[in-house]
Amino acid sequence: MKLLSFAVPCYNSEAYMRHCIDSLLPGGDEVEILIVDDGSTDGTAEIADEYEKKYPGICRAIHQKNGGHGEAVNTGIRNASGMYFKVVDSDDWVDGDAYKRVLETLSEIVKGDTVLDLMVCNFVYEKQGAKHKKVMTYRFALPSNEMVTWDGVRHFHKGQYLLMHSVIYRTSLLRECGLELPKHTFYVDNIFVFEPLPYVRTIYYLNVNFYRYFIGRDDQSVNEKVMIGRVDQQIRVNKLMIDYMAGRNIPNRKLRKYMLSYLDIMMTISSVMLIRANTEEALAKKAALWEYLKDKNLMLYLKIRHGLLGRAVNLPGRSGRKITVGGYKLAHWFVGFN
Repeated sequence: MKLLSFAVPCYNSEAYMRHCIDSLLPGGDEVEILIVDDGSTDGTAEIADEYEKKYPGICRAIHQKNGGHGEAVNTGIRNASGMYFKVVDSDDWVDGDAYKRVLETLSEIVKGDTVLDLMVCNFVYEKQGAKHKKVMTYRFALPSNEMVTWDGVRHFHKGQYLLMHSVIYRTSLLRECGLELPKHTFYVDNIFVFEPLPYVRTIYYLNVNFYRYFIGRDDQSVNEKVMIGRVDQQIRVNKLMIDYMAGRNIPNRKLRKYMLSYLDIMMTISSVMLIRANTEEALAKKAALWEYLKDKNLMLYLKIRHGLLGRAVNLPGRSGRKITVGGYKLAHWFVGFN
Protein backbone atom coordinates (compact mmCIF):
# COMPACT_ATOMS: atom_id res chain seq x y z
CA MET A 1 0.00 0.00 0.00
CA LYS A 2 1.18 3.50 -0.83
CA LEU A 3 1.66 6.02 1.95
CA LEU A 4 0.05 9.00 0.22
CA SER A 5 -2.20 9.36 -2.81
CA PHE A 6 -2.40 12.65 -4.68
CA ALA A 7 -5.37 13.43 -6.89
CA VAL A 8 -4.60 16.04 -9.54
CA PRO A 9 -7.87 17.15 -11.20
CA CYS A 10 -7.08 18.40 -14.70
CA TYR A 11 -9.33 20.17 -17.15
CA ASN A 12 -7.55 21.74 -20.13
CA SER A 13 -4.46 22.07 -17.95
CA GLU A 14 -1.73 21.48 -20.53
CA ALA A 15 -0.15 24.91 -19.90
CA TYR A 16 0.71 24.30 -16.24
CA MET A 17 0.05 20.71 -15.13
CA ARG A 18 3.67 19.59 -15.65
CA HIS A 19 4.91 21.98 -12.96
CA CYS A 20 2.35 20.55 -10.55
CA ILE A 21 3.12 16.89 -11.26
CA ASP A 22 6.89 17.43 -11.28
CA SER A 23 6.64 18.89 -7.76
CA LEU A 24 5.00 15.64 -6.58
CA LEU A 25 7.40 13.17 -8.22
CA PRO A 26 10.14 13.40 -5.53
CA GLY A 27 7.84 11.33 -3.31
CA GLY A 28 8.95 8.32 -5.33
CA ASP A 29 7.45 4.91 -4.60
CA GLU A 30 5.86 6.09 -1.34
CA VAL A 31 3.26 8.03 -3.33
CA GLU A 32 0.89 7.66 -6.21
CA ILE A 33 -0.13 10.55 -8.42
CA LEU A 34 -3.62 10.13 -9.89
CA ILE A 35 -3.85 12.48 -12.85
CA VAL A 36 -7.59 12.80 -13.47
CA ASP A 37 -8.31 14.11 -16.96
CA ASP A 38 -11.84 15.49 -16.62
CA GLY A 39 -12.88 15.41 -20.28
CA SER A 40 -10.22 17.87 -21.45
CA THR A 41 -10.21 19.07 -25.06
CA ASP A 42 -6.56 20.20 -25.26
CA GLY A 43 -3.38 18.17 -24.74
CA THR A 44 -4.06 17.29 -21.11
CA ALA A 45 -4.90 13.63 -21.80
CA GLU A 46 -1.70 13.07 -23.76
CA ILE A 47 0.43 14.66 -21.02
CA ALA A 48 -1.26 12.46 -18.41
CA ASP A 49 -0.54 9.33 -20.48
CA GLU A 50 3.05 10.47 -20.97
CA TYR A 51 3.62 10.68 -17.20
CA GLU A 52 2.03 7.26 -16.61
CA LYS A 53 4.31 5.71 -19.22
CA LYS A 54 7.42 7.44 -17.88
CA TYR A 55 6.68 6.81 -14.18
CA PRO A 56 4.82 3.47 -13.96
CA GLY A 57 3.70 2.59 -10.46
CA ILE A 58 3.81 6.25 -9.42
CA CYS A 59 1.73 8.15 -11.98
CA ARG A 60 -1.61 6.91 -13.21
CA ALA A 61 -3.70 8.60 -15.88
CA ILE A 62 -7.46 8.38 -15.41
CA HIS A 63 -9.70 9.68 -18.20
CA GLN A 64 -13.37 10.46 -17.65
CA LYS A 65 -16.23 12.42 -19.15
CA ASN A 66 -16.38 15.98 -17.90
CA GLY A 67 -17.95 16.02 -14.44
CA GLY A 68 -16.32 19.06 -12.91
CA HIS A 69 -13.76 19.47 -10.15
CA GLY A 70 -15.85 17.60 -7.58
CA GLU A 71 -16.28 14.51 -9.74
CA ALA A 72 -12.53 14.50 -10.44
CA VAL A 73 -11.93 14.46 -6.67
CA ASN A 74 -14.53 11.69 -6.29
CA THR A 75 -12.67 9.67 -8.90
CA GLY A 76 -9.42 10.23 -7.04
CA ILE A 77 -10.94 8.95 -3.78
CA ARG A 78 -12.42 5.89 -5.50
CA ASN A 79 -9.09 4.96 -7.10
CA ALA A 80 -6.67 5.89 -4.32
CA SER A 81 -4.52 3.09 -2.88
CA GLY A 82 -2.63 5.29 -0.41
CA MET A 83 -3.31 5.35 3.32
CA TYR A 84 -3.65 9.14 3.08
CA PHE A 85 -5.17 11.34 0.41
CA LYS A 86 -4.51 14.88 -0.80
CA VAL A 87 -5.87 16.96 -3.66
CA VAL A 88 -3.44 19.19 -5.54
CA ASP A 89 -5.04 21.32 -8.23
CA SER A 90 -3.23 21.27 -11.54
CA ASP A 91 -2.17 24.94 -11.40
CA ASP A 92 -0.74 24.59 -7.88
CA TRP A 93 2.34 22.79 -6.56
CA VAL A 94 4.06 21.70 -3.35
CA ASP A 95 7.28 22.86 -1.68
CA GLY A 96 10.09 20.28 -1.90
CA ASP A 97 11.55 20.62 1.60
CA ALA A 98 8.13 20.66 3.25
CA TYR A 99 7.14 17.63 1.14
CA LYS A 100 10.01 15.60 2.64
CA ARG A 101 8.86 16.55 6.13
CA VAL A 102 5.28 15.50 5.34
CA LEU A 103 6.35 12.07 4.11
CA GLU A 104 8.77 11.53 6.98
CA THR A 105 6.12 12.48 9.53
CA LEU A 106 3.41 10.30 8.00
CA SER A 107 5.87 7.38 7.84
CA GLU A 108 6.60 7.70 11.55
CA ILE A 109 2.94 8.07 12.48
CA VAL A 110 1.80 4.93 10.64
CA LYS A 111 4.38 2.91 12.57
CA GLY A 112 2.75 3.94 15.85
CA ASP A 113 -0.32 2.64 17.65
CA THR A 114 -2.61 5.67 17.15
CA VAL A 115 -4.41 6.15 13.84
CA LEU A 116 -4.16 9.64 12.39
CA ASP A 117 -7.29 10.95 10.67
CA LEU A 118 -6.20 14.42 9.55
CA MET A 119 -2.87 16.10 8.96
CA VAL A 120 -2.87 19.89 8.64
CA CYS A 121 -0.08 21.93 7.00
CA ASN A 122 0.30 25.58 6.04
CA PHE A 123 -0.31 26.89 2.54
CA VAL A 124 1.04 29.92 0.71
CA TYR A 125 -0.97 32.29 -1.50
CA GLU A 126 1.21 32.45 -4.62
CA LYS A 127 -0.44 35.58 -5.95
CA GLN A 128 0.91 36.80 -9.26
CA GLY A 129 2.69 40.13 -8.91
CA ALA A 130 2.57 40.16 -5.10
CA LYS A 131 5.86 41.13 -3.42
CA HIS A 132 4.94 39.49 -0.14
CA LYS A 133 3.38 36.04 -0.06
CA LYS A 134 0.57 35.55 2.44
CA VAL A 135 1.00 32.34 4.44
CA MET A 136 -1.98 30.68 6.09
CA THR A 137 -0.62 29.11 9.26
CA TYR A 138 -2.38 27.33 12.10
CA ARG A 139 0.21 27.62 14.86
CA PHE A 140 -2.13 29.54 17.16
CA ALA A 141 -5.08 27.22 16.52
CA LEU A 142 -3.28 23.87 16.72
CA PRO A 143 -0.30 22.63 18.76
CA SER A 144 2.62 21.81 16.45
CA ASN A 145 4.06 18.33 15.96
CA GLU A 146 1.59 16.71 18.29
CA MET A 147 -1.32 14.32 17.82
CA VAL A 148 -4.44 15.84 19.37
CA THR A 149 -8.18 15.31 19.52
CA TRP A 150 -10.70 18.13 19.05
CA ASP A 151 -10.39 18.85 22.76
CA GLY A 152 -6.75 19.80 22.16
CA VAL A 153 -7.64 22.33 19.45
CA ARG A 154 -7.27 26.00 20.38
CA HIS A 155 -9.02 28.99 18.80
CA PHE A 156 -9.40 29.54 15.05
CA HIS A 157 -9.75 33.26 14.45
CA LYS A 158 -12.10 34.66 11.82
CA GLY A 159 -10.69 34.18 8.33
CA GLN A 160 -8.52 31.29 9.49
CA TYR A 161 -10.06 27.98 8.56
CA LEU A 162 -9.08 24.72 6.97
CA LEU A 163 -9.09 24.65 3.18
CA MET A 164 -8.46 21.83 0.76
CA HIS A 165 -4.92 23.17 0.40
CA SER A 166 -4.14 22.59 4.07
CA VAL A 167 -5.55 19.10 4.69
CA ILE A 168 -4.42 15.52 4.20
CA TYR A 169 -7.17 13.05 5.15
CA ARG A 170 -6.98 9.35 5.92
CA THR A 171 -8.31 7.80 2.72
CA SER A 172 -10.55 5.24 4.40
CA LEU A 173 -12.14 8.02 6.50
CA LEU A 174 -13.25 9.81 3.33
CA ARG A 175 -14.88 6.58 2.18
CA GLU A 176 -16.38 5.76 5.58
CA CYS A 177 -18.09 9.14 5.84
CA GLY A 178 -19.69 8.67 2.42
CA LEU A 179 -18.24 11.83 0.93
CA GLU A 180 -19.59 12.43 -2.57
CA LEU A 181 -19.02 15.86 -4.10
CA PRO A 182 -21.64 17.21 -6.53
CA LYS A 183 -20.87 17.19 -10.24
CA HIS A 184 -20.50 20.28 -12.42
CA THR A 185 -20.25 22.58 -9.42
CA PHE A 186 -17.44 24.90 -8.41
CA TYR A 187 -16.41 25.62 -4.80
CA VAL A 188 -16.99 22.01 -3.69
CA ASP A 189 -13.58 22.09 -1.98
CA ASN A 190 -15.49 23.60 0.96
CA ILE A 191 -17.62 20.45 1.20
CA PHE A 192 -14.51 18.27 0.91
CA VAL A 193 -13.04 19.88 4.01
CA PHE A 194 -16.30 20.34 5.92
CA GLU A 195 -18.27 17.09 5.77
CA PRO A 196 -15.57 14.66 7.01
CA LEU A 197 -14.84 16.70 10.16
CA PRO A 198 -17.30 14.92 12.51
CA TYR A 199 -15.52 11.64 11.65
CA VAL A 200 -12.10 13.04 12.56
CA ARG A 201 -10.84 11.88 15.95
CA THR A 202 -7.13 12.72 15.69
CA ILE A 203 -5.33 15.71 14.17
CA TYR A 204 -1.62 16.38 13.62
CA TYR A 205 -0.41 19.86 12.68
CA LEU A 206 2.90 19.97 10.85
CA ASN A 207 4.04 23.58 10.77
CA VAL A 208 5.54 23.66 7.26
CA ASN A 209 4.55 25.71 4.20
CA PHE A 210 3.65 22.71 2.08
CA TYR A 211 1.04 23.77 -0.48
CA ARG A 212 1.54 26.61 -2.93
CA TYR A 213 -1.81 28.03 -4.00
CA PHE A 214 -1.52 29.93 -7.29
CA ILE A 215 -3.75 32.98 -7.80
CA GLY A 216 -3.61 34.97 -10.99
CA ARG A 217 -5.41 33.37 -13.94
CA ASP A 218 -8.35 35.38 -15.29
CA ASP A 219 -10.51 32.25 -15.58
CA GLN A 220 -9.72 31.02 -12.08
CA SER A 221 -12.73 30.09 -9.95
CA VAL A 222 -11.66 32.43 -7.10
CA ASN A 223 -11.36 35.44 -9.41
CA GLU A 224 -14.00 37.86 -8.12
CA LYS A 225 -15.69 38.44 -11.49
CA VAL A 226 -15.81 34.68 -12.05
CA MET A 227 -17.24 34.13 -8.55
CA ILE A 228 -20.00 36.65 -9.19
CA GLY A 229 -20.78 34.98 -12.51
CA ARG A 230 -20.96 31.59 -10.80
CA VAL A 231 -22.70 32.79 -7.66
CA ASP A 232 -25.52 30.25 -8.09
CA GLN A 233 -22.96 27.47 -7.65
CA GLN A 234 -21.59 29.20 -4.56
CA ILE A 235 -25.16 29.30 -3.20
CA ARG A 236 -25.65 25.61 -3.99
CA VAL A 237 -22.55 24.66 -2.02
CA ASN A 238 -23.60 26.99 0.79
CA LYS A 239 -27.02 25.31 1.00
CA LEU A 240 -25.49 21.82 1.03
CA MET A 241 -23.35 22.88 3.97
CA ILE A 242 -26.41 24.29 5.74
CA ASP A 243 -28.25 21.00 5.17
CA TYR A 244 -25.34 19.03 6.56
CA MET A 245 -24.91 21.20 9.64
CA ALA A 246 -28.64 21.60 10.33
CA GLY A 247 -29.34 17.88 10.34
CA ARG A 248 -26.41 16.72 12.46
CA ASN A 249 -25.79 16.45 16.17
CA ILE A 250 -22.18 17.41 16.90
CA PRO A 251 -21.53 16.69 20.56
CA ASN A 252 -17.96 17.99 20.74
CA ARG A 253 -18.15 21.66 21.66
CA LYS A 254 -14.93 22.75 19.91
CA LEU A 255 -15.77 20.93 16.69
CA ARG A 256 -19.29 22.37 16.72
CA LYS A 257 -17.91 25.88 17.26
CA TYR A 258 -15.42 25.49 14.40
CA MET A 259 -18.03 24.16 11.96
CA LEU A 260 -20.41 26.97 12.91
CA SER A 261 -17.64 29.49 12.24
CA TYR A 262 -16.94 27.87 8.85
CA LEU A 263 -20.61 28.09 7.89
CA ASP A 264 -20.59 31.70 9.07
CA ILE A 265 -17.71 32.43 6.66
CA MET A 266 -19.57 30.73 3.80
CA MET A 267 -22.70 32.79 4.44
CA THR A 268 -20.53 35.90 4.45
CA ILE A 269 -18.81 35.06 1.15
CA SER A 270 -22.12 34.26 -0.57
CA SER A 271 -23.71 37.44 0.77
CA VAL A 272 -20.81 39.67 -0.28
CA MET A 273 -20.72 38.21 -3.81
CA LEU A 274 -24.46 38.80 -4.17
CA ILE A 275 -24.10 42.36 -2.91
CA ARG A 276 -21.20 42.90 -5.32
CA ALA A 277 -23.36 41.66 -8.20
CA ASN A 278 -25.47 44.76 -7.46
CA THR A 279 -28.76 43.65 -9.06
CA GLU A 280 -32.26 43.29 -7.63
CA GLU A 281 -32.19 39.60 -8.54
CA ALA A 282 -28.95 39.06 -6.63
CA LEU A 283 -30.28 40.87 -3.55
CA ALA A 284 -33.40 38.68 -3.69
CA LYS A 285 -31.17 35.58 -3.80
CA LYS A 286 -29.27 36.86 -0.77
CA ALA A 287 -32.50 37.29 1.19
CA ALA A 288 -33.63 33.83 0.08
CA LEU A 289 -30.36 32.25 1.25
CA TRP A 290 -30.74 33.69 4.75
CA GLU A 291 -34.38 32.58 4.80
CA TYR A 292 -33.24 29.08 3.76
CA LEU A 293 -30.92 28.95 6.77
CA LYS A 294 -33.72 30.18 9.04
CA ASP A 295 -36.14 27.52 7.76
CA LYS A 296 -33.58 24.73 8.10
CA ASN A 297 -32.49 25.49 11.65
CA LEU A 298 -33.63 28.52 13.61
CA MET A 299 -30.88 28.24 16.25
CA LEU A 300 -28.17 28.14 13.57
CA TYR A 301 -29.76 31.14 11.90
CA LEU A 302 -29.90 33.17 15.10
CA LYS A 303 -26.27 32.43 15.98
CA ILE A 304 -24.96 33.36 12.53
CA ARG A 305 -27.36 36.19 11.69
CA HIS A 306 -26.70 38.02 14.95
CA GLY A 307 -22.97 37.39 14.96
CA LEU A 308 -20.41 39.97 13.84
CA LEU A 309 -20.27 38.86 10.20
CA GLY A 310 -24.01 38.21 9.95
CA ARG A 311 -24.73 41.75 11.07
CA ALA A 312 -22.03 43.18 8.78
CA VAL A 313 -23.46 41.66 5.59
CA ASN A 314 -27.05 42.54 6.45
CA LEU A 315 -26.71 46.27 7.09
CA PRO A 316 -29.88 47.95 5.78
CA GLY A 317 -30.18 49.95 2.59
CA ARG A 318 -27.76 51.06 -0.09
CA SER A 319 -25.49 52.81 2.39
CA GLY A 320 -25.31 49.63 4.47
CA ARG A 321 -24.28 47.64 1.40
CA LYS A 322 -21.57 50.19 0.64
CA ILE A 323 -20.16 49.73 4.15
CA THR A 324 -20.21 45.95 3.66
CA VAL A 325 -18.34 46.20 0.34
CA GLY A 326 -15.83 48.60 1.90
CA GLY A 327 -15.12 46.09 4.66
CA TYR A 328 -14.73 43.34 2.09
CA LYS A 329 -12.25 45.40 0.06
CA LEU A 330 -10.23 46.10 3.19
CA ALA A 331 -10.09 42.38 4.03
CA HIS A 332 -9.16 41.64 0.40
CA TRP A 333 -6.27 44.09 0.55
CA PHE A 334 -5.08 42.83 3.93
CA VAL A 335 -5.28 39.10 3.26
CA GLY A 336 -4.83 39.02 -0.51
CA PHE A 337 -7.08 35.97 -0.82
CA ASN A 338 -8.05 36.25 -4.50
